[in-house]
Amino acid sequence: MKRRNASPSQLSIVVGIAALVAPALHSITDALEWYYGGFSAGQLWLNYVAFLPMPWLLLGLYVVCEPRPNVLGLIGALLYGVAFTYFAHTTLYAIAEHVPTYEALWTRLGNLYTVHGAFMVLGGLMFAWSALRAGWLPKWPLLLFASGLALNLLLALIPAPDILQTIGSAARNLGLAAMGYAILFNRRQAAA
Repeated sequence: MKRRNASPSQLSIVVGIAALVAPALHSITDALEWYYGGFSAGQLWLNYVAFLPMPWLLLGLYVVCEPRPNVLGLIGALLYGVAFTYFAHTTLYAIAEHVPTYEALWTRLGNLYTVHGAFMVLGGLMFAWSALRAGWLPKWPLLLFASGLALNLLLALIPAPDILQTIGSAARNLGLAAMGYAILFNRRQAAA
């Protein structure tokens, strides 16, 4: 029996849709958390669904980007994926343990959560830098994504309410969604 592989255009469509949908769902869950002042079971399940494709998202973008980022971009995509694999696990943990807020979750998980946050920031910045150097267009989604990561890092280092992290996450998610849009609708521009 002959195996049929997905063509690059099919893979681009899958990656583009995932890059649009997963970050949008994640931003919705952040808004719900802010609105309700903490976690709810429905919000956490939606967050988990949003996080399922996230470990593979930058790797998928790496594969469909033309010109392809260098090995630094690949390493960055893998680090970002490791972080979101862990974050998906923390969502299940919050559901199982009935953790009421992000602050309570961070208190329980502490340094391990922080290390994975560092993987997310470092990996995302490595990917963005590599894709920018490769000449991937349009550039503004990569810059928005990197700005969101930098803001997440800054807000983690200064004494600020944790809810402000959602601003960095929203910028990061908007950058990812814009990359998905570019892959789906501006293929000629993205491959220029």
